Amino acid sequence: MAAPVYPAWVTRWVSGQWRQKKRPPVIRPTRPLVLANKVANRREQAGEATCITEMSVMMACWKQNDFNDAACAEEIRMFYDCVAKTEEERKNQNEDTLSPRGNLSSSRVNKLLRRFPHITRYV
Repeated sequence: MAAPVYPAWVTRWVSGQWRQKKRPPVIRPTRPLVLANKVANRREQAGEATCITEMSVMMACWKQNDFNDAACAEEIRMFYDCVAKTEEERKNQNEDTLSPRGNLSSSRVNKLLRRFPHITRYV
């Protein structure tokens, strides 16, 4: 009995010859692979809420005392102190520092790209 006859492509596939002839596809970018000199302006994510505990204590006090400010003076003072402290921290935060997520804002990126633009021609 004779051995079975397979098509030529099966023989090449089994022997591994197909790997030698196959090359990766040629990728042609539609635009040049360089950085632009600016990025789109994106709205920054809203930061996390602060002083929530103090505000809820102040509102609970108001509700218990029929919205009388005199009875809740201590809670109101604590809330305003917390807000002032948070605003002070926000003002003291350096503009060039990263956000809590580790990203630069689009305005900061544009400022850096203006300082170090992409060179399009050589002198």
